[in-house]
Amino acid sequence: MKFYIFLLVCGLSLVSMQAFAATPIRVGSSIWPGYEPLFLANKITDWGKNKSVRMVEFSSATEVTRAFRNRSLEAAALTLDEVLLLREAGLPVTVVLVLDVSRGGDVIMAKPQYKNIKELKNKKFGVESGALGAFVLTRALELHGLTLNDIKIVPIEVNRHESAYRSDLIDAAVTFEPTKTNLAKLGAREVFSSREIPNEIIDVLVVHNKILQSKKAQTRELIQGWFQALQFIKKDPNRAAKLMSVRLKITPHEVLTSFQGLSLPSVKENHGLLSGQHPIINQTVKRLQKTLEKSGLLKQGVNLQGLISAQFIPQ
Repeated sequence: MKFYIFLLVCGLSLVSMQAFAATPIRVGSSIWPGYEPLFLANKITDWGKNKSVRMVEFSSATEVTRAFRNRSLEAAALTLDEVLLLREAGLPVTVVLVLDVSRGGDVIMAKPQYKNIKELKNKKFGVESGALGAFVLTRALELHGLTLNDIKIVPIEVNRHESAYRSDLIDAAVTFEPTKTNLAKLGAREVFSSREIPNEIIDVLVVHNKILQSKKAQTRELIQGWFQALQFIKKDPNRAAKLMSVRLKITPHEVLTSFQGLSLPSVKENHGLLSGQHPIINQTVKRLQKTLEKSGLLKQGVNLQGLISAQFIPQ
């Protein structure tokens, strides 16, 4: 009798494991051109047919981080500094893909009467209450001889930047596409961009470690789909831009323009960034860690062991 009970328990466990493996990987993302190939892949690959991946859209990076932290998501598109904060909080997560490197995509947009950062002393800055906004603002002020004490911070999520600008609740916004384009249409002037801090803002795909063990095949499919989308953009940029413009809510031409402020690493470049005993991305991680500690965003040292893995990048 005990033997049959044992078999029944084993059978139920196997069914449970198979059902878990069959459920889709939920990938969270806010609206940002550098994440858009994930949603493009959802249209042009087999994700939609076999339901192995489910994209979940959020209005801000803060919401993505919260959902990922609460395990409502198996994977998330986040900036590297946000990942460090998750690691500090004790979450066992791994970076498995570099999505993009910001080279002008992250900006500070100001009212047209302000020509540079220094003229914004004592003015109101709209900043999302997350690591990226604080990091960009801290670095911009640092490079231009100001501190956080010299300005007024208005915590506001990126999806409300445009309305806050229209209502004169803020004088400047720490933001990115597509909000950057929309603010420019209202007359806003770019006074800082990530071109001034090259290779410091990197977007990555981060996955809970438990998922890397239980959903290896789906994780590989997710990453392969990303590179299929990049190839699609390269081969047919106009069609790709038209598809992506729907979610981004900007014109196809503006979509292509927004990608000029980004570098989207290839398979080979991803291996270069993530592979080896001393991955190149570690240099950025350590620099970020120091900046975040200096600004008070990181309270203690972060354990970087096992933070990065290239095992799911195609060969």
